[in-house]
Amino acid sequence: MNSEIIIKAEKLTKYYGNLLAVDHINFQVEKGECFGLLGPNGAGKTTTVKMITCFSPVTEGSLKVFDLDVTQFPRVIKARIGICHQEFNLDPDLSVFENLIVYSRYFGIDRKTANKRAHQLLKFMALEHKSNITINELSGGMKRRLMITRSLINNPELLILDEPTTGLDPQAKHQIWDTIIELKKSEKTVLLTTHYMDEAERLCDRLVIMDEGKILEEGRPSELIRKHVGKNVVEFTGNLDEIQQTLKQLNKEHERTQNRIIIYSLNDESEAYYYVEKIHHKESFMIRMATLEDVFLKLTGRDLKE
Repeated sequence: MNSEIIIKAEKLTKYYGNLLAVDHINFQVEKGECFGLLGPNGAGKTTTVKMITCFSPVTEGSLKVFDLDVTQFPRVIKARIGICHQEFNLDPDLSVFENLIVYSRYFGIDRKTANKRAHQLLKFMALEHKSNITINELSGGMKRRLMITRSLINNPELLILDEPTTGLDPQAKHQIWDTIIELKKSEKTVLLTTHYMDEAERLCDRLVIMDEGKILEEGRPSELIRKHVGKNVVEFTGNLDEIQQTLKQLNKEHERTQNRIIIYSLNDESEAYYYVEKIHHKESFMIRMATLEDVFLKLTGRDLKE
């Protein structure tokens, strides 16, 4: 049985004047999955999200959400999605509960239904004990959970989370992660943008890595790690010139940064230790498991992008 496609982009393109922000990209998001959009600043993630949410017009190509063209059915699409923006935009003059009720009016939800949903969602987010306090009395983590709560008030079929854990402490971040996992269990489709690779690796069923408006790679996190960096990684510090010379003699591919030399594509620790033994600076190495962050940096580079 074919999976239901929630988002389908074909040669999706966006120009701002002469600036090509999104460059003929293709991807699709299936029902019930958490799909990640990753990339450095300026990669085109935010622009892509704006087109999906019908806040920015498509320049070229095709973009459908719920099999509806975003250029023809923006109001219908907006009614079926929930958006949690990165910036806090809760009303500080209203209580936690009132923020949800006021927001529900944008979707034409009657007061009785809104009250019921608000109580249910606050309980789901473990915020029911904060129902009557003002926004300024909430911690950063609670504000973020309330924003996710608010984005669910219309019972959306697609939830878009734009960097939902930015600036949160580890405890609050893990609470958000648990919430997303629970939403996936209820077959919510989630589109996630994040700069935290551990977050994407933990939560995303599939993802794309973007840079300069293009999609560089797409797949499951574990598959991308195996494909691009293998199972283990060795990092060397110390006399980098000498270490690099040895690796060149061994004809071993490596990456050199300002302070480290990195070897990817190692199948197991025994292979990693083979190269360690060949290099005399044994006090200056670390063997670790490869991560999605290794893939991200290998594909997009290590230079800062503004």
